[in-house]
Amino acid sequence: MNDLFAADAAQQAQPLAARLRPATLDDYVGQQHLVGEGKPLRQALERGQLHSMILWGPPGTGKTTLALIMAQIVDAAFVTLSAVLSGVKDIRAAVEQAQVRLGQGRRTVLFVDEVHRFNKAQQDAFLPHVEEGTITFIGATTENPSFELNNALLSRARVYRLRALDAADLKGLLQRALQEPRLKGMTLAAEAEELLLNYADGDARRLLNMLEVAADLADGEAPAIDADLMREVLRDAVRRFDKGGDLFYDQISALHKSVRGSDPDAALYWFARMLDGGCDPLYIARRVVRMASEDIGNADPRALTLCLQAWDVQERLGSPEGELTIAQAIAYLAVAPKSNAVYNAYNQARALVRNHPTDEVPLHLRNAPTKLMKDEGFGAEYHYAHDFPDAFVAGENYFPSSLKDARLYEPVNRGLEIKVAEKLARLRTRNQESDWQRYGEADE
Repeated sequence: MNDLFAADAAQQAQPLAARLRPATLDDYVGQQHLVGEGKPLRQALERGQLHSMILWGPPGTGKTTLALIMAQIVDAAFVTLSAVLSGVKDIRAAVEQAQVRLGQGRRTVLFVDEVHRFNKAQQDAFLPHVEEGTITFIGATTENPSFELNNALLSRARVYRLRALDAADLKGLLQRALQEPRLKGMTLAAEAEELLLNYADGDARRLLNMLEVAADLADGEAPAIDADLMREVLRDAVRRFDKGGDLFYDQISALHKSVRGSDPDAALYWFARMLDGGCDPLYIARRVVRMASEDIGNADPRALTLCLQAWDVQERLGSPEGELTIAQAIAYLAVAPKSNAVYNAYNQARALVRNHPTDEVPLHLRNAPTKLMKDEGFGAEYHYAHDFPDAFVAGENYFPSSLKDARLYEPVNRGLEIKVAEKLARLRTRNQESDWQRYGEADE
């Protein structure tokens, strides 16, 4: 009897998220694109077939729960390892136990949470045992597997991508939570529910953890969670935002693409989202400077100056004044004329240098500060551009002779580059029509 009371007390001591953990696919919330009726993964499980896999998705989307349910469906032992706390020794011990079970006719699911934290040697330790069928390997990660996991491991495990839970999923989970014995009879005001759903941001664990905190703070015979209480609970909370993971780079990518696509509204939205999630404004300021060169360029050279000034203001004044100047720069970039001509020309120049033999600098372009260098012909026949009309020497060549016809910079027909393109076209025409053209000399 004492054991029964102890077990009940232990269960009640568990967090709400653990107490509500579903035991079947029918109770599992979300991920219907993977485990819905007729989906391949569900069909395989219903046939008792389970393969090694990587579950990739944001926090709180049910990766651990799904792995546990799958192990139960196929009646396999479920062994968990944390990549944060475990090493190769722990992997070997788990494999040895799995071999014993296999000899007794039972399979083992080895679940590794945060598998991306394992180094190459630790990841390689799984490979022979996955191939031999000693274990069914299930890894969970919030990071892009193609960047964080070895190709050898990826080739032996199928990747399934889990999605953040939508509002309907979270609402259903919330209603189930309010029926849990410790919360039964508690009411949640509509405004408080909306605040909680917005805070959860697709993460079931966040939803349940904050609901439990609010429930603990509510008192009275008929406890209720109103909007004021929920605001107090969520006062210092921030949105889900991994400062070094996929979500971080997804959002900065969305900001950059919104600027490139000339949508100031979307660009400012993503900027606000990143700040709301705790992103350092100086990081965004640096990226905005990059956008000014990559996507606006010489179509509006003022953009780069404005972005540098916004960065400077952020460093000098901090928040919130500095953030407003970054917002100003983002809006300016979004509506500015766009040109990636310099970006393309720079990349082509790098490729040209990388793939072309190392040519000597033509003699006429070399300095000759000494008599010996002058005697060797350094600087001979160099034409000083300022001595010519329009400071331009028609027919002159500034490339190595083997590259004299190279063309890298092609201005676009937008913004200031319209004028740049017109001038460059005139200069190139004058070169072609010149009675004299330097084709470059062969240096000896």
